[in-house]
Amino acid sequence: MSDQKERERRWALALGNDEERSPLSERDRRIDMALTALYGAGGGEGGGKKGRGGLGASAPRVARWLGDIREFFPASVVQVIQKDAFERLNLKSMLHEPEFLATFEADVHLVADLMSLGKTMPEKTKATARMVIQKVVNDLMARLAHKTAEAIRGAVNKQKRTRKPRHSDIDWPRTIRANLRHFQPDYQSIVPETLIGYARKTRRADLEDIILCVDQSGSMATSVVYSSIFAAVMASIPAVSTKFVVFDTAVLDLTEKLADPVEALFGVQLGGGTDINRALAYVRDLIVRPSQTHLILITDLFEGGNAQEMLARAEEIVKAGVNVIVLLALSDDGKPAFNQSAAQHFAALGCPVFACTPDQFPAMMAVALQKGDVGAWAADEGIATIRAG
Repeated sequence: MSDQKERERRWALALGNDEERSPLSERDRRIDMALTALYGAGGGEGGGKKGRGGLGASAPRVARWLGDIREFFPASVVQVIQKDAFERLNLKSMLHEPEFLATFEADVHLVADLMSLGKTMPEKTKATARMVIQKVVNDLMARLAHKTAEAIRGAVNKQKRTRKPRHSDIDWPRTIRANLRHFQPDYQSIVPETLIGYARKTRRADLEDIILCVDQSGSMATSVVYSSIFAAVMASIPAVSTKFVVFDTAVLDLTEKLADPVEALFGVQLGGGTDINRALAYVRDLIVRPSQTHLILITDLFEGGNAQEMLARAEEIVKAGVNVIVLLALSDDGKPAFNQSAAQHFAALGCPVFACTPDQFPAMMAVALQKGDVGAWAADEGIATIRAG
């Protein structure tokens, strides 16, 4: 197809097909109809010049439409279109139907939507919702678990290496380098005569304590999903002690549910107000060894309770020796809306305050556990941090 023809095709898909001027192929007409159903005048608010289509409130019609967009676009684009459909067409109510739910492209945002339904979800839908959430959790675990575990183990045992490590504690890059002379050409393999790894800490007094304290208000939905994954991974590592606390106007300790991240997510109730002060009061009582405790406070800092008490309590925790890090978001875009004044106050206490992506989180935790300069690490990563005001 010539460049001119391709330009005409794209304009026709963007503005609506005019058969006389630029006829589309059958496949392109189906793409045009799928996009028109959502973005045209009949599909949601703010429709453009396209004057037909629309999904209405018909679950079967939406299910067919979801099948079409999965056929025409890659998963990443499908997720964007699906998110737009939730906002423009108010599809959330249809998630109560298990047959309809099963047609969605599962991603973090869909999990957040399912969590927000909470107790309103009928029993017949919960099994399907659990399967959808399990799929997303499995995908995130495959992407993030190994990287996180390696970073945490390496950080807490940096100075304690052994040549008799347990299998899960082997430092494979160092082991491979140490055994390159044992390469077997016939098998295209290395015989690891010498294993190098980390000496596992077994005494409770040697462990580093990690507390993830996560805002579960609606604006923090994806941060809650990612936080639960990281909390579950870190809870499985013997070298650290991990606690997972979520809050809105109430505080919920989900530490005991971390063996099953899906169960932990079902324990979250998205929405409601925000009482950071109350959450910090609860966390303070969990701290028994301040100099070995790392508090990761994940919130946009929009306090609905007593802001002055919240800031005073934060100062008390920092002065006790706790390593406090404030993440304004733990999300793929890492671009949150947040309370600037509160963020500057935390920065004035010496706390690193910034947003990061899930892929950056393991490295950030490794720096924190080594008592490194998290602010300097963020600068090296090109992450903008909040400065004291």
